[in-house]
Amino acid sequence: MSTEPAAPTAETPEAAAPDPVQADQAEPTAAVDAAEAAGNERERKERVLHTRVPAVLEAELKRFADNLRIPVSNLVRTILEDAVMVADRAGQGIERELRTVANRVGDERAKLRSAVAKFASLDDVYGFQPLVLNLPANCARCGVQLVPGTAAHVALSETPGPRRFVCDTCLPGRTPSQAD
Repeated sequence: MSTEPAAPTAETPEAAAPDPVQADQAEPTAAVDAAEAAGNERERKERVLHTRVPAVLEAELKRFADNLRIPVSNLVRTILEDAVMVADRAGQGIERELRTVANRVGDERAKLRSAVAKFASLDDVYGFQPLVLNLPANCARCGVQLVPGTAAHVALSETPGPRRFVCDTCLPGRTPSQAD
C-alpha cells in the first residue's frame, strides 16, 4: 500500500478549484518549455502575462471589448501598448525640458559669473571709503574673510550692485608696508 496522495480526479476538490497560490507559483506551460527547448531557434515575440484585476475592472474591460467587437486580450494589449508609449513620450518630453532648463541655468550662471568678475575687478570704482566692519564680509580682491571689527574700505561706484569691500592689503595704490 502506497503512502503517496492520490492524484486529483474530477471527484476530488483539488481538481474542481485549483489553489490560486499554487497556480501563481506553477512552472511555465509546456508550450513555453517546448519553445525554449527547441534551442531558441526563433524568438517568441509575444508572451502571456497573467494578472489579477478587480471584478469591476474586468466587467468594464469585457463591456468595452464587446462594444468594439474585439477580444478582451487584444483590448488589454492595446491599452498597455498605448500606456507605455505615452509614458515614453512623457519621459522624453520631461528629459528635453530638463535639458533646456539646465542649459538656461548654465547660461544664467555664466552671466552671473561675468557680472561678479566685473565687480571683483573694481574697474568701475571711483574711490574707497575707510570703515570698521560691523558685519562679516569678504575682500572683493583676495577673498579673505573680514570679520566684524576689522578695518576695511567700501568701494564707491555709480554701478548698481552689491556692496564691495577691500582689505588694507588690497587697497589700490598701497603697498603692503603702507597697510600697517
